[in-house]
Amino acid sequence: MGMGKRSAALDYRKKNRRKLVKTVLQLAFLFAVGYLLFHTLVDVKQYAEPDRSQWKSDNGFIALSYFGVSRSGTPKLMSKRQLDEQLRTLKDQGYVTISQQDVLDYYRDGKKLPDKALFLAFEDGRNDSSLFAQPLLEKYNFKATFLSYADKMGDGQRKFVQPGGMKKMKKTGYWELGSNGYRLSYINVFDSEGNFLGAKDEKDLRNKMNIDYYNHYLMDFIRDGDMIPVEDRQQMEARIGADYAKMKMIYTDKLGYVPGVYMIMHANAMGQGMNRLVSNANDANIRQIFQMHFNREGNALNARSGELFDLTRVQPQAYWYTNHLLMKIQKDTGREMKFVVGDAGRAEDWTVVRGAAQFIGNRIALTSEPSDAGLMVLKDSAQDRDVELSATLAGNVVGKQSLYVRYDRRQDSYVRVTMDNNIVTIEQKKPGQAAETLLSRELDPVHWKETDLALNKATVYARDQTLTRDLTEERQYPINIKDTRKLRISIQGDRLSVKADKTLLLDGQAIDGAIGAGEVALGSAHDAQNKQDDIYDAVFDDVKVTALDPDAEAGQVLYYTGYAGVQKVIGGAKRTFNDVVDWMIETF
Repeated sequence: MGMGKRSAALDYRKKNRRKLVKTVLQLAFLFAVGYLLFHTLVDVKQYAEPDRSQWKSDNGFIALSYFGVSRSGTPKLMSKRQLDEQLRTLKDQGYVTISQQDVLDYYRDGKKLPDKALFLAFEDGRNDSSLFAQPLLEKYNFKATFLSYADKMGDGQRKFVQPGGMKKMKKTGYWELGSNGYRLSYINVFDSEGNFLGAKDEKDLRNKMNIDYYNHYLMDFIRDGDMIPVEDRQQMEARIGADYAKMKMIYTDKLGYVPGVYMIMHANAMGQGMNRLVSNANDANIRQIFQMHFNREGNALNARSGELFDLTRVQPQAYWYTNHLLMKIQKDTGREMKFVVGDAGRAEDWTVVRGAAQFIGNRIALTSEPSDAGLMVLKDSAQDRDVELSATLAGNVVGKQSLYVRYDRRQDSYVRVTMDNNIVTIEQKKPGQAAETLLSRELDPVHWKETDLALNKATVYARDQTLTRDLTEERQYPINIKDTRKLRISIQGDRLSVKADKTLLLDGQAIDGAIGAGEVALGSAHDAQNKQDDIYDAVFDDVKVTALDPDAEAGQVLYYTGYAGVQKVIGGAKRTFNDVVDWMIETF
């Protein structure tokens, strides 16, 4: 037998080494999994109570309540990355979370609060809110109130945290418990055809796209198709009282007590258009059961002059960038906020005239000022008279996103292309004159999922109003729906061409010779359709400025925010990975 090379299968030393490596890797994996399980189930970290002896402020507190949190975000749910950035920014600016007892002590006993006090809450009782918010509360040592619906407790739905989970959350010190009420159920429902549907549970009314009008079970008398009450005052009070009694019974049975905080759904109803007798019936029950009531939504500040059963909170929306939240807090409190910038190197290329801009990779998010505009100008761009400006507009459909060329701040002249509500408007403005519309056109419809719809039509109408008013938003885009449109503006001499996606809107249109020079700029402004929020985030991806001047190097890229080469490949891979993981979470 020849003395050839020994078979690897007979090399017991090599096999042993492989076994050792495999064993080490398996043990490392098991250790990592065990650590995560231990951390999740046993709750290693504990909340560190603040030193309340240092609190000297009488300036009130702000209250923020998030509807829900998901891994990557949806039109309704905040992404964990965005929540992390918002909480980190508030922490960096000196905000300290306060407890329910701190609020009670502030109003009942006149005790002081931290200079920047924050009452933080998560509504709806969702499992994903608990899962993704818990590590962030630990990271920033924040305390929050977790709110639930009583009828979801003990029903076995995986979407909602159950009583055992709530008790474990509370033991860490990071969480307190609160309530959004007994259930979501609706009365006096009309569809978009004017048909009276009567009473509907939430599971039957999840898609409100074709609903003209509805009201929460607690917010009105039960009425017939002519909007005439079918119950008297005593029957109404008994019905509402029974709802609160059921809620109290469930919390007492499942938790051993009723949480101290109530955040009513829907906010802003009591005392504002709601029948006074119905409002009084609710208020009497709430004061008997709870210790405080966040009755309103839309203003963050609760001042010393406030009252425990008429508190207010802001619900940050999933589409809000961090500067949007900061702009809102600044508006409500009158305190100057330090806006986030993101990539400081990219920010150096721009002058922010109004609003606040954040630079995130290939993206620029420009937040408008309240009831005003946001405007930013590309430095040193006035010297390039003939250019092509392109960008992908990726903000919400309802809101104004603008591209400017030849913008002269001193003379207030420009050529501007604006996207708003899926309508593209092209304007020129000569010095000292009003803007002139060159073209206004609605683009191909934006497609979106009806399950993404976020509307609140619960209010009080008379029967004649339901007949004469179009109460639906079927012909309008929901304010929380995003879209992407690529705009390209070419200006050379006195000729203008504009393309939206693959559609050529203007081809060599003559513009006024008085608009001869100026800078490249970006703009944002809110749309009047969004009556609840006068701040808007315009989003610009892959902003690119290319030279068209034949005397210069035509085609030379003067400015570009997009990814190229390896960065582009990595970015695409990350998006694919996130899409797959999100699909698995939603599916399984």
